[in-house]
Amino acid sequence: MKLIVLKEADAAETRVAASPETVKKLVGLGLSVVVEAAAGAKSNMSDKAYADAGATIARNRAVAIKGADIILGVKAPTAAQLKGAARGAVVIGALNPYANASLMKSYASAGLTSLAMELMPRITRAQSMDILSSQSNLAGYKAVLDAANEYSCALPMMMTAAGTVPAARVFIMGAGVAGLQAIATAKRLGAIVSATDVRAAAKEQVESLGGSFVMVDADEGDSGETAGGYAKEMSADYKKRQAALVAEHIAKQDIVITTALIPGRPAPELVSTKMVESMKAGSVIVDLAAEQGGNCSLTKPGKVIQHKGVTIMGHLNNAGRLAGNASALYARNLFNLIDAFWDKENKTLALNWEDEIIKGIALTHEGAVIHPILGDKKPAARKAAISKTASSKTASAKPAARKAPTKKAAPAAKAAPKVAAKKPSASRGATRQTKGTK
Repeated sequence: MKLIVLKEADAAETRVAASPETVKKLVGLGLSVVVEAAAGAKSNMSDKAYADAGATIARNRAVAIKGADIILGVKAPTAAQLKGAARGAVVIGALNPYANASLMKSYASAGLTSLAMELMPRITRAQSMDILSSQSNLAGYKAVLDAANEYSCALPMMMTAAGTVPAARVFIMGAGVAGLQAIATAKRLGAIVSATDVRAAAKEQVESLGGSFVMVDADEGDSGETAGGYAKEMSADYKKRQAALVAEHIAKQDIVITTALIPGRPAPELVSTKMVESMKAGSVIVDLAAEQGGNCSLTKPGKVIQHKGVTIMGHLNNAGRLAGNASALYARNLFNLIDAFWDKENKTLALNWEDEIIKGIALTHEGAVIHPILGDKKPAARKAAISKTASSKTASAKPAARKAPTKKAAPAAKAAPKVAAKKPSASRGATRQTKGTK
């Protein structure tokens, strides 16, 4: 099978979907890997490094993409990037279906199978494939460094002959993966750290890292999290009580880092203009939710501004600002997905359409949009698309040698594209740090 790694169309995107390390592993699986020229340049991954790992470097994407079975990207590839891709090709990346619904429909029209990595189910064996965790972890770390760089005082307490320098107070809003990493980083730098989260379960995690937990009593019987482990939107009464507590607490803080995101929704407002104005001159707010509008009412996505002496940072693509690490981790997430569904005997990708991982991340298949977030509220489209795969085996445009023979005839409703269904192997990833908001 042929796999192509795209150079990102967005000039502001610094990451790449494969590293020389994962290219070597992909080649080891039996894949023919093509990397678009300069795809890894912004992550300091050279074409030579990819070539040494076994990849072919493509100077012409339009030529290279023809005949590709698997297409890897960071952000959703544009229609222009995918021009010439064969029907049945599998596109894998952070596809952002909430904002790219029309693009996903174009994928379906082109006959592409698309897998959105950010929709990965939060289950144990999918941990090593979870891009939200790997990227948010870096974003939380970077947020503290950004704040420390902008803040005009030191973070740790210092005792000198001239007097004592007090420790900075850092408040983390949202104790998901990004928030917990921010807590740990701020503590390592010597700050006094506190945090809040709507999920009662976060209290133990925050305190285990040395932070103090700030939270009002939850609504009776409400854990504050969804079945998937994400923070959920709370009742109006809860929001009112929590806002009052936060307003009192935030006025005493030197640095505030906000991390709260709700998939498919604008970022909830956590810090009002009045709260900002209650902070001391020289204080810093780092808004990690800027890409979805921001948790602070004054955040300007992509900009660093000042309001009455308070600096508000709304950087975009925070993980990508640590491009080398972000690309390496993202690339491993993608490799782990491919490896889990790889038929090693026949050297082909064997997507199991009844597996909860594939059900969770598949957006389009065989000309149909099959995920509920894109409007498929019933399983009919999914079943029809999978049935179509089974019935069209003999009409496939791919050479027969590219299909893996099955040992037993599979039911039509369970047939995978190009190959027989296969159950993925157990994830080898370490236990996720937390189920977080980001």
